[in-house]
This record gives sequence, structure tokens and C-alpha cells, in this order.
Amino acid sequence: MSALTFTIEQRSPRGGARAGTLLTPHGVIHTPVFTPVGTKANVKGILPAQLKALGAEAVLANTYHLYLQPGEEVVQQAGGLASFMNWQGPTITDSGGFQVFSLGAAFGKTISKFVREEAPQEQGVSVYDESVASQHGQLAVIDDEGVSFTSHLDGSLHRFTPERSIEIQHALGADIFFAFDECTSPTETYEYQREAMERTHRWAERSLATHRHNIDANKKQAIFGIVQGGRYEDLRRESAREIASLGFDGIGIGGSFSKEDMRGALQAAVGELPEELPRHFLGIGEPGDILEGIASGMDMFDCVAATRIGRHGSIYTKQGILHLRNGQFTNDFSPLDPETPIPGTESFTRAYVSHLVRAGEMTGSVICSLHNVGFILRLVSGARQAILDGRFDDYRADFVRNYYG
Repeated sequence: MSALTFTIEQRSPRGGARAGTLLTPHGVIHTPVFTPVGTKANVKGILPAQLKALGAEAVLANTYHLYLQPGEEVVQQAGGLASFMNWQGPTITDSGGFQVFSLGAAFGKTISKFVREEAPQEQGVSVYDESVASQHGQLAVIDDEGVSFTSHLDGSLHRFTPERSIEIQHALGADIFFAFDECTSPTETYEYQREAMERTHRWAERSLATHRHNIDANKKQAIFGIVQGGRYEDLRRESAREIASLGFDGIGIGGSFSKEDMRGALQAAVGELPEELPRHFLGIGEPGDILEGIASGMDMFDCVAATRIGRHGSIYTKQGILHLRNGQFTNDFSPLDPETPIPGTESFTRAYVSHLVRAGEMTGSVICSLHNVGFILRLVSGARQAILDGRFDDYRADFVRNYYG
């Protein structure tokens, strides 16, 4: 018996968008939903009570980071992830697969979850998770049994297998967690994408078996399998069929794509997934991509982008991203986004926050991060209401027209 119950309330009259509810041991999640990322059991610059005020219903933390610091035993002794971080609501953990990617194929390269073929020099940030880059160098060696890697903190050697990843995530105690998978670079060959996908399938079976053998965890936690296959639609279909056949409580779409290939790869996978299971699009947080995912039938999203760009002084607005470090905002005394007032930041002006971020004041990054997380939460909440009202296509079209010009 699954530790969660998923109910679809409404489907869009056209396309795959759907609104539902996900009942977990720590509360209800209304979908579609954006889950802010609290990598190390904190969303950078934002307190749990502030997340609640912004409308967050769940947070996602990272297995790799919490394993290294403070250690899963500490989190378990605190009563689990939610108690440890004083979060009153559902929690999710990912498997650590993205961090393996960061230490391996992506380390020291300009490769991220997305790659633009027409502009390879602008492929993205140096690694998926900037906090795994350190002076200790690279080591992430993948074999059929698991992954050996060095800690970005002190260079010590560690080993993850599917069984070990699940054991750690049981100790962390999140309501939802993910099977261990291999995330590949979007530039890998078709042959390697297939090899990694098949290895992910074998790891999925081992992850699921480990979870099902823990009767106590089965009552409290739900496990999602992860679809891989890179940018290749045939591999995505094959992977979706295989993962869906194994009996997971939900499905995650993981890995990496060409930005231009995202729609095809996503729709190829979704077409093979059972309607009754919740679907999580891992690592997706750019506004247009979230709406694309919702239109394709995805229910859950997470990403670090909102706080990452906030720390660098950039904010989302309905007219696109504004880089407040730019001199044009020095005397701009208008609100951050007049069309999207966010609780806690609505009274600050662009001129003031521009001053803070250019002066290197922490408060500027905090204000930008609060605004950005609130903006994405409001975008997705609005999409949910639009689905319930039967007007999602118009909602999406209006947003895209204004945001992208």
C-alpha cells in the first residue's frame, strides 16, 4: 500500500494539463506544484515560515549533500527532514544522481541540464550544482553496481549504490523520495545514453526492492522511479514503459536534453506513463519550461534557479528577467514587479534592491530570492486555478506573450 494518494480533480479540455491533490503523511500537496529546493535542509536565504507565507506546500532536499553533512543519522535523530529544518509540511529528497553528474561528466565544463546546440559557448553554469565544485578535484566513477566519488568538502572517498541511496533516504524520512539513477550529460552519444538508461532501469529495480523490504518505511514514504534517455525520444518512450511497469508510487522525468528537444523528449515519455500516477519533472524551474511541463501533463517541479539568480541580483517579472545590478535601475523607484506583488518584498523598490546587490549586501540577495520563489509559486498556483477553470491554454499564452515578448 502506497504512503500517498493521488487524485486528479480536473483535466484541461485540450492537451495534457491536469490539476490534482497528493495526500502525504505530512499534508496535502495541490498539483501542479513547484517545490522550492532546500539542498542542505534549507532554502537559501528563506526561513521555513517565510516559505509558508509565500505559498509553498513542499520542499525538496538533496541526499548527496545531507549524507556528507551533517550525516543522515543526525537528521534521523532529529525526527526526520521536516522536523530537522522546522518545516511544517511534506518533504521530498532526490537520490543524489544529479550530483554524481556534477562530479563526473559535467565537472569543470560548461554543461548544465540544458544545452543549446546553436550557442555552445552559452550552455549554462559550470556544473548542475555549483556547490559540488571545489579544490578537491573530480572523481565520480560509475560501474554497474554503483558510483564511487570524492567528497567536495574534504576529498574523502565514498560509495553510493542503489541500496545505500535508499537506506540514506529512509533515514532522512521524506514523504517522497527517488530511486537512484544515472543522470547523463546532454552531449553524450546515443550509445552511452542507452547504456546509462539500462543501468538506471537495473538500479530502479534494486532501489524498489530495497524500499519494499522495509515495511516501516513503506507505510511512511513513497518512492518514485526516474525516466532517463537523454534527448532521444525512442529511449524516453522505452524508459517510461520500463519504469512504469515496476510498480513505483510515482514517476520522475530526469536527465538532460537539448533545450530545443525538451518538448519531444518529455511528450514521448509522458505518452507511456499511467494516468493515475503523479509525475515529477526534476530540476525544471524556468517559467516557460514549467508551463510547457504542465501542458504536457506533469504535476510536480523543483529547481534551484529562483534562489540562484536571486543571489546574483536578478528577479523574475511578468515582463521577463530583470538584472538589478545594471545601472538602469539606480533611480528606478517602481516596485520589483508591479503586476506580481510578493508578500515580504512588495514594498521594496528596484532602486533600493539594486543598491543592495551592487553594494554586496546580503539583504539584497534575500529580497530577490524571496521575490523569485514567490513569483514561481504564484505562477504555478495560477496555472492550477486556470486548469480548474478550464482556461489553462489562455493563461499560458498570456504569460508567454508578456514574459518573452
